[in-house]
Amino acid sequence: MVRSRCGQEEFRNGVLKRDDYTCQMPHCGSKRHVEVHHIKLYSKHATIRCDIDNGITLCRKCHNFVRGEEKRYAALFLRIIAAKSES
Repeated sequence: MVRSRCGQEEFRNGVLKRDDYTCQMPHCGSKRHVEVHHIKLYSKHATIRCDIDNGITLCRKCHNFVRGEEKRYAALFLRIIAAKSES
């Protein structure tokens, strides 16, 4: 699926840069095959689709692991993003 609306490329690049192109899943830290994950579902949260604070970098393995479990991981990912803002 190509997502070119609302500055999607800027969103992706901003998230990757903020996260130093590193998987943010605790105990992972991989820099290989990184992808940007929308913390709150892209399809259900149109107003924050391109908000960098709604994105987190995950490696492909971790991204596949959290798919379908977004609600379960949302609080954890939001805490990780908040901690970055504080430092």
